Amino acid sequence: MSAGKFSVVVAKENLKFSAAHFIAYPGFREPLHGHNYQVGVRVEGSLSPTGYVLDFGLVKELVREIVSGLDGRTILPAASDCLEFDELDHRRIRVRFGVDEFVFPADDVRLLPIAHSSAEELARYICSELVERLRGRNALSGLACVEVSVAEAPGQMACYRESLA
Repeated sequence: MSAGKFSVVVAKENLKFSAAHFIAYPGFREPLHGHNYQVGVRVEGSLSPTGYVLDFGLVKELVREIVSGLDGRTILPAASDCLEFDELDHRRIRVRFGVDEFVFPADDVRLLPIAHSSAEELARYICSELVERLRGRNALSGLACVEVSVAEAPGQMACYRESLA
């Protein structure tokens, strides 16, 4: 038998979320805007005795859990080097960039452990969350890598690949 590799790809229509964001770095901030993001997952690994690399259903379930927490929210990068965040009265979050200031209802925001709310960093965040959830389900055995793509629009996506071996 050949020593080929197997992979599983899940890119279902319902693995999506809509969110607002803006990119900011020292000296630049783009306007607040939103995207309808589409998420895809590719997992490489060895074939298990049951004939699977990884069950499609588990991938779909876990990714839907992750993206549902982002859907309808404003994504803010907690590790930003140029944004300042303040919690106001436990119900609002103030974000400052120089003289610019936004105030959001706290429930409408997702502060993520990323430096920028780019598609690249969202792909890395979703990938890391997926790997942790797979680990929690003892489902990493035989897996070599997990790759997540995040598309902001058709034909415009970023990918992040995490090696597990």
